[in-house]
Amino acid sequence: MSGCSWGLPNMATMSVMVLLLLSIVRVTALPLHTNGRWIVNESEKRVKLACVNWASHLDTSVAEGLSHQPLDVISKGIKSMGFNCVRLTWPLLLLTNDSFASIKVRHSLHNLGLLQSISGIQANNPSIIDLPLIKAYQTVVKSLGDMDLMVILDNHVTQPGWCCSNSDGNGFFGDQYFDPDLWLMGLTKMATLFNGVTNVVGMSLRNELRGPRQNLNDWYRYMPKGAEVVHAANSNVLVILSGLNFDTDLSFITNQPVKLTFNGKLVFEEHWYSFSDSQAWTLENPNQVCGQVTSSFVRNSGFLLDQGWPLFVSEFGLDLRGKNMNQNRFFNCFMAVAAELDLDWAYWTLSGSYYIRQGVVDVDETFGILNGNWSQVRNTSFLQRISAIQHPFQGPGLLESEPYKVIFHPLRGLCVLSKSLHEPLKMGPCSNSDGWEYTPQNILLLKGTKFCLQGEGEGKQVKLGTTCSGPESTWEMISDSKMHLSYNVNNNGSTSSVCLDVDANNIVVTNSCKCISKVNTCDPASQWFKLVDRSTTSSDHVLAELSAMLETDDREEGWVVIGSSSSTDTFRLQGVQGMEFLKICPKKLPRPSFSCRALQSLFLSSFK
Repeated sequence: MSGCSWGLPNMATMSVMVLLLLSIVRVTALPLHTNGRWIVNESEKRVKLACVNWASHLDTSVAEGLSHQPLDVISKGIKSMGFNCVRLTWPLLLLTNDSFASIKVRHSLHNLGLLQSISGIQANNPSIIDLPLIKAYQTVVKSLGDMDLMVILDNHVTQPGWCCSNSDGNGFFGDQYFDPDLWLMGLTKMATLFNGVTNVVGMSLRNELRGPRQNLNDWYRYMPKGAEVVHAANSNVLVILSGLNFDTDLSFITNQPVKLTFNGKLVFEEHWYSFSDSQAWTLENPNQVCGQVTSSFVRNSGFLLDQGWPLFVSEFGLDLRGKNMNQNRFFNCFMAVAAELDLDWAYWTLSGSYYIRQGVVDVDETFGILNGNWSQVRNTSFLQRISAIQHPFQGPGLLESEPYKVIFHPLRGLCVLSKSLHEPLKMGPCSNSDGWEYTPQNILLLKGTKFCLQGEGEGKQVKLGTTCSGPESTWEMISDSKMHLSYNVNNNGSTSSVCLDVDANNIVVTNSCKCISKVNTCDPASQWFKLVDRSTTSSDHVLAELSAMLETDDREEGWVVIGSSSSTDTFRLQGVQGMEFLKICPKKLPRPSFSCRALQSLFLSSFK
């Protein structure tokens, strides 16, 4: 559609190809199941959920945005932005009240006086405007599936409308609009409706349990029942359980694990916003707050990863106009945690606007990835930033290498890269990152070499060097955030600390350490670095290996790089049939940094 520029990739037509999924695992070999803390596909490869929320639970019960753009344009746009799944919300009434479910989209909007939205959907989605609400919902799911996007069905509320408050009647079992038996019936019907729809990979049982009625006895009475009825109706989907207090507390699982009759499908979900901690990010020292909220997150839900359960942060977000200091500081900390723990997640929200929200028509959504008329990305730098956590850093079945660390910069969403001894260290895509080793002596070594990270003094560029025993090569993690990498500088007999930093040109430098004291008026984000564990091969390393194949291959045909994006590097092996690949790979790569068999499986998957 004219006027819509979401940065869709223009990829060449390919005959035989290998998709090296270094960022987002292509949706194949569904359904999904769990393997310890990981979500994996039928080939036992990790599938990292890098999702966006798409609201379809508000007053109209129609997926937002269809008055602004054609459905297929929205679905393609989601894919082009690097997301691999959508958490699609729905109100319980849609599955428990046949009269409501059969209302036409046109009539639902007309009943709310939304004449302009009717005209918009008529123009952009004429095939949807006269569908019953439930059929319109199914059409959205199919469109997402056509773009190879996974879907998680999220029961957000009972009565259609904005969520959430402690007193809206939708909060907990026994509330005015939350009849447990009706809820179980609705879950059963929804699971049954999408049984056999392969891109529907999970069901979130209820959004943000809350309010004065919430208690553990009823949680353990009803949530396992919900899981059981969903699994009985559709054994393919992941069953996703939320906690208490607006889905910020799962700490009770420590003492009383959930007992189900089935295995391999249980996932827990958590929500994390800046307002969970009020105005702490602006009233207190950001280093201290980040340390405190990270510890709280681990106590309330992050511990589940260590216990072998997948954890899905199904909502987080911020005002993308970039003016809210409290939210901006929160998000710097969130990015560090999301990378360090390699979390599965869903950003709130895709929606640039709503048909109607709390009685106000065409409300602009400042958290929305898209702008108000759904024609462009609201904040392109933010989209680039979260691309760093859209790909898996580790997990089973990927193009694996020996474990190493990347030096991740949450503020930029980039990692430290080193091209040569003669060039400055720069920030760049984490998919191209070098591997680092952080020794017990606090030395950062370029993995597999004798080169280490060395400081040159305050205000100067950092370099690689071979003298790795001095103070200029000893990097200590300091501050409550555990994200300042500092070393000691001797100035005329006095010693002071300087910290790793990034300048305006993305060059890695050192400067005086920020916000180490208790003041709250400074922002340390440019000096926050997180050492993140990684066990997947970087795209640069794979390119080098494949280049070696090209250079030494005596065939007329060879590997040809034909395109790349933030989520894939795409190659064609001309003239080579699928089963021939096993003969070529080991000969050309006697000691590859990635598995020939893993690469072969991706090669063969291109024929499916």
